[in-house]
Amino acid sequence: MRYWLFKTEPNTWGWDDQVAKGETGEEWDGVRNYQARNNMREMKIGDRGFFYHSVNEKRIVGIVEVCAEIHPDSTTDDDRWECVDIKAVEPLKKPVTLDMIKEEPRLADMVLVNNSRLSVQPVAEDEWQIVLELSGEKG
Repeated sequence: MRYWLFKTEPNTWGWDDQVAKGETGEEWDGVRNYQARNNMREMKIGDRGFFYHSVNEKRIVGIVEVCAEIHPDSTTDDDRWECVDIKAVEPLKKPVTLDMIKEEPRLADMVLVNNSRLSVQPVAEDEWQIVLELSGEKG
């Protein structure tokens, strides 16, 4: 299993919206960045991801799971753009803010710290565990 981070503007698509989609999940559509798209091409069913509220919140609020591998993005006719589907797994016990992540020396190499604008990014297994620790989860 690999780990990822999915960024979203909560006023456009938030955690509650994701949870409401249930087991069927939802397309992670609208991504128009090649690096983010290529990250989705690497995803497999069952991979886990952090659900990150960007803009004013800047915090990880939940855990999602990839429930459909790469396929054409239904929001465009341009075949360059593809996406995966994700479903909500559980909220974090305590959200983990970007400031908390930046203050944690063990997360200095995390993509979120060094390229916070990338909307879909990989998370190393040790980074995954550290973020869970920061949230009060056991991992």
